[in-house]
Parts: sequence; structure tokens; C-alpha cells
Amino acid sequence: MVMPAENGIPYDRIRAIEWDGDRIKLIDQRRLPDRLEYIYLDNLPDSARAIRDMVVRGAPAIGITAAYAVVLGARARYAEDPQAWRKLLTPDLELLATARPTAVNLRWAVERMRKVSNTITGDPAPLLRKEAESIHAEDIAANYVMGKLGAELIDDGSVVLTHCNAGALATGGYGTALGVVRAGVATGHIAGVYVSETRPWLQGARLTAWELLQEGIPVTVMAEGAAATLMKQGRVQWVIVGADRIAANGDVANKIGTYAAAVAARHHGIKFMVVAPTSTVDMSTASGADIPIENRGEDEVLAFAGRRTAPEGARAWNPSFDVTPATLIDAIVTEKGVVLNPNREKLAASLKS
Repeated sequence: MVMPAENGIPYDRIRAIEWDGDRIKLIDQRRLPDRLEYIYLDNLPDSARAIRDMVVRGAPAIGITAAYAVVLGARARYAEDPQAWRKLLTPDLELLATARPTAVNLRWAVERMRKVSNTITGDPAPLLRKEAESIHAEDIAANYVMGKLGAELIDDGSVVLTHCNAGALATGGYGTALGVVRAGVATGHIAGVYVSETRPWLQGARLTAWELLQEGIPVTVMAEGAAATLMKQGRVQWVIVGADRIAANGDVANKIGTYAAAVAARHHGIKFMVVAPTSTVDMSTASGADIPIENRGEDEVLAFAGRRTAPEGARAWNPSFDVTPATLIDAIVTEKGVVLNPNREKLAASLKS
């Protein structure tokens, strides 16, 4: 059954970010799937903290939240000093831009908002809010386009595997990788979806599975260590993931475990698709070797749900992302089109279209 949506697009009922009157409203993704709770933010420092603490996560969603946070910051600084608000806002923007280092959308959104702020005279909040809303709307529109383009690459009745969460919860709405899933299920291209747990935060098990079930899309959760066996048995035809940064040569940074899935896919002849808006493409980063990889706290690996699972004295290594080389990627899908077997020249040409 295709679940209805208010805008007429199937499977499109979830919004993780909203502008609620004069503040930001976020689904607290740390509480899912047990509880659907919202956090309301009325200042920039709390918004930066929400990004850092993964109340909101996913590169596009982080960027949109940051854009709205600039509205809050500018409003506060203007109230503090109408003449010097732009200067006072400068360190606030850097606080936002560095809340998480790997996702390029974060700094992209902050810089876009900064450029608009430099043109404003008088109260900055109305024009900055308009720009943030444009960033949000553009992301959703791009996701609709990417969903259609990506689904068209997939043969009817295929089964896909996705890693982490690149859906409505990670974007302005609809999703990147899950946008392809949504469009593929609606058109019959996709007949089944496997989701890897995505340790240690379990974004796949907690968030992607929850999101798909909210839309009435059946989903099967598995440990990421089972992916290679799934592929060996011929039970999946595509791996579809999002991205936190795409380098100029087509290398992709995404949630840790993506590289392993890509290696296994190539070995077993499974197609591998990356879906991300052009705001995730960073042509100033030459290759994946130049992408900063965020390392998070050891407790995320050594404990689960507040209970330590590893023995005292054990240490943990907890990179949040890995880099998949372009040579393992069959298609990069952006709102500007599909890049097959991506490389530097193809990716650059696609951005000019």
C-alpha cells in the first residue's frame, strides 16, 4: 500500500526540522524509536550543541538546522547592539560551522547565510529567515529529483541495502538514499529493503527502520557484518547510501561501514549508488584523503544504552565516517543528474549542467 502524503507525493510524511513561529523545532533523534519527542531551540549556542550531540544528524539536516540557527543568532545580536550585530555574530558563526567537522553542508549553509547577512541593513532576522527557508525548500525539492533519478537506475522488483540513515530524518524531508527507496517502492522498482544496524549509534536500526515503517514500507534489519553474506546469496541488487562529503575526484565520506559495504558489493557484482545534493560536493577537497574524519567519544563503543559492555581498561577507536573511493562507486546521483563511474572530470561537468 502506498502511504498518502499531504503534497501528493507518496511516502512523504516526515519532517525532522521545522521553523515553529520564532524558534527551531527538531525531532530528538536520540530518543527514537522508543519515543517521538521534539526539542525547541531559541538560541544559536543551543542549536550548535544539538548538532554536536546528534539531536539532529545527517549532512543536509545539519546544514538546514545551522541556517535557521543563524537567524536565532542574528536576532539576539541585533537586540544586543543594532550597530555591531554583524561583528558580534562572527564567532557565533564559527561555533556553528565547527560543530561537526566532516559534513560539508554545515559550513556551506553557514557561509551562505553569512553572505546574505553581509547585504542586510536594519533588522537581519526577516531576510535571514527567508534565506534559511529557501535552503530548506531547495533541499526537499532536490531530494524529489534525486529520488526519481536514482529509482530509474534500478530494475523492477529489485531488493536494496542501505546503510545508516539518509532519509527524511537526515535531510529537509523525503531523503537522499531513502528518497530513492521511497520513489523506487512507489514505482515498483524496489520490492524489498535491507537496513544495516549501523553501529555504534544504530542509525539504521533505530532511525531508518522507524522511518520506513512510519511510511508503511517493509524493512529487514541486519548486522552490517551480514552484508557480504547477503550479497553472496544474491539477495540484493543495489547498495544505496547518502554522503556527508563528496570530494572533487568522486571519493565519498559517509557513515563508518560504508567502505566495507562498497568493497563487498564490488566483489559480488552488486551495484553501489551514492545519493547526495550538490551542496555535499566539495570541489575544494581534492580527494578522500583530504576529508577530515570526525572521531567521537570512546563510550559510544564501550557502552550501550548507558551500560558498559566492554571490560574496564579496554580502549575504543570510534571514527564516525570512512571514505569510499570513487573506483568502487557505480553512480553518484545529485539533483543535477547521474554520474556513472564517477571521476573528477565527470563530477565537475555534472555540476555545470
